[in-house]
Amino acid sequence: MQIIRDSDRGSGAPGPTALSIGVFDGVHRGHQHVLATLRREARAHDLLTAVVTFDPHPAEVVRPESAPLLLTTLDQRLELLADFGVDIVYVVQFDQARAHETPEDFVQDVLVDTLKVRLVVIGEDFHFGHRRRGNVDLLRELGERDGFEVAGLDLLPQDSGAEAISSTTIRRLLAGGEVEAAAEMLGRPYSLTGVVDHGDERGRQIGFPTANVPVSSRMAWPADGVYAGWYTRVDAGERYRCAINIGRRPTFYEDAAQSLLEAHLLDFDGDLYGERAQIEFVQFLRSEQRFDGIDALTAQLKRDVERTRELLSTD
Repeated sequence: MQIIRDSDRGSGAPGPTALSIGVFDGVHRGHQHVLATLRREARAHDLLTAVVTFDPHPAEVVRPESAPLLLTTLDQRLELLADFGVDIVYVVQFDQARAHETPEDFVQDVLVDTLKVRLVVIGEDFHFGHRRRGNVDLLRELGERDGFEVAGLDLLPQDSGAEAISSTTIRRLLAGGEVEAAAEMLGRPYSLTGVVDHGDERGRQIGFPTANVPVSSRMAWPADGVYAGWYTRVDAGERYRCAINIGRRPTFYEDAAQSLLEAHLLDFDGDLYGERAQIEFVQFLRSEQRFDGIDALTAQLKRDVERTRELLSTD
C-alpha cells in the first residue's frame, strides 16, 4: 500500500482513483461497508482505491476540549486499511492551516491534483473543510466541474436494526465495559497497544506476574475491570491467552492517580520488558474490587485465570 503525506509533494497516485474521505477511526464495520463498496466500484471502473484520512483527529485541532478518545492509532489504522485492500492512503497532517482551508481548495489540492480522483464514495453525513461547509452536495457540484462522480452511502445499521454503527457508539460501549458489543460493531475484538514497562511487580510477588503496558490517555480505554483476552508479542509473532486488569488496584493503594493496564499471560514464563504488545479484549469478567487481604485476592485471581482459560479454549 502506498502512503502519501502532506510533505510528499512530489508523490501522487500512479493512476486515476476511486476514493473515500474520513478519519476512519476504528475501521469498524460501517467503514468496512464503505471500503467494500469502494473496492467494488474501483474494479468496475478500472481504478485504484484510495483513502484520505487525517492525523491528528481534526477535533483535536478545532475543539480540543471535546475531542473524542481514539479507537486506533495511526499505525493501527494504516494496517487495517491495508488489510482491507486499499491501494493508496493519503494522510492529511491536520493543523490550523488545514482547518481554515476551503472545501474547494482541499478538493483541488488532495483529490484532483494528487489523487487523480474519478469517483468519491462517502457517507451521506460526511462534512469537511472550514466550518464543515463541505458535504456530499458540494462534492457533487465540484465533481461536475472537475470530472469525478460521487456516491453517497447511508450509515450501516446493526443487524437488529436498533442503532447505526459508529465510532461514537463504540466509545460509549467501551466506557461501559461492553467489549463484546464493541467487537460486534468493530468486526474484531477491541485492542490497545504499547511497549511493556517495569511496574511495581505486585503481581509477581503473589504468583501472578503481569505485563504492565502503558497506553496513551488519548486512547479509548475499556472501563476499569477484569477481562479475558489475547496478548500478542508483536515482534515475536506469538499470541497468548491473558487475564487483563484495568484499574487502580484498590487492594494495594488507597488513592492511585490513574488506572493501569496489566495482563497476566497464561502458559508463559519469560521476559517481556521493552517489547511491543497488542492486547485484545474479548469478554468482561468482573468489576474491579478491593479485597480484605492477599489470600482473598489470590483466590479471585485464580478464578479469573481459569475462567479466561475456559472462555478462550483452543481445544
